[in-house]
Amino acid sequence: MTVETAPVRSTLRPVAFWGLSGVAVLLVAIVAGVVIGETPLPLATVGAVVMNNLLSAEFIVDPIDAGIVWSYRLPRTLIAAACGAGLALSGVVLQALVRNALADPYLLGVSAGAGTGAVAVTILGLGGGAIGISAGAFGGATLAFALVAALARAAGGGSAQLVLAGIAGSQLFNALTAFFIAKSANAEQARGIMFWLLGNLSGVRWPDVWLATPAVGFGFLACLWFTRAMDAFSFGASSAASLGISVRQVQIVLIGAVTLMTATMVSLVGSIGFVGLVIPHAMRFVVGSRHGRLVPASALAGALFLIAADIVSRILIAGQVVPIGVVTALVGAPGFAMILIRNRRRL
Repeated sequence: MTVETAPVRSTLRPVAFWGLSGVAVLLVAIVAGVVIGETPLPLATVGAVVMNNLLSAEFIVDPIDAGIVWSYRLPRTLIAAACGAGLALSGVVLQALVRNALADPYLLGVSAGAGTGAVAVTILGLGGGAIGISAGAFGGATLAFALVAALARAAGGGSAQLVLAGIAGSQLFNALTAFFIAKSANAEQARGIMFWLLGNLSGVRWPDVWLATPAVGFGFLACLWFTRAMDAFSFGASSAASLGISVRQVQIVLIGAVTLMTATMVSLVGSIGFVGLVIPHAMRFVVGSRHGRLVPASALAGALFLIAADIVSRILIAGQVVPIGVVTALVGAPGFAMILIRNRRRL
């Protein structure tokens, strides 16, 4: 009994340590996202507001400060964390399944398709009010991925063809989005949608948190469940099948999880690029390529990165909020260039 349980305990201890450490770091980042902003707030004020709302405490807090903390910054920071984790996980999955270092929802057209679906529901009234924005985004993302996969298969089925097909699909769905806006949106709607498509967290509230959190939670659990399968996919689908992996089942579940996470995030905050591309590569330098470590590390790093990007977007220009997609692009574009150079022989 002692011989059998000793290895289990020695394995669980570092897992528990790093898991608790990751949760602690994430909590610190969330607190920083609430405290830091256009108007800095004392940590004591933030704590009092949270305790008043969660524990029915009766601390005296200025109503304006209470509104900023509870109705604006806290849900915004939680959405940023969920969005960053979801996009990073999507990048991990796509890079494993298609065996291409450049695979992520943004480059493969999934984000563009989700944006088109969301705009079609919002502007054109697709579904007559029976379809929500998130459902429209999911449908658009699914259609985009199916179209890109079909085009890549017709072009030869290689990973390079998939990326090229993704670029073509992105341009197609971005053009459709622009057409819908030009045809049916008024000037005010057009400005709002274009700002939203660049990545905008300003309009998120608590109901959005309850929508984003389960979607990312499901995606995270699906990725954890299939970590060994993704390790096998690193050697190709044929090698995975020879190891007893149910290739079709794994592909359906993981691509469904990616589509769900991407569509949900796009419907809430618009298209945010480079998170799913850069974060998984950065984490491979830190924890290696084994997906048992890469999946939780990428989720945590994605959440931290987007919280930091949101803070920068709020304080970069005084009195103005910069679209968060602009901040991620400023960081992600140099990272993308480094990935291209590092993988030039394999792309």
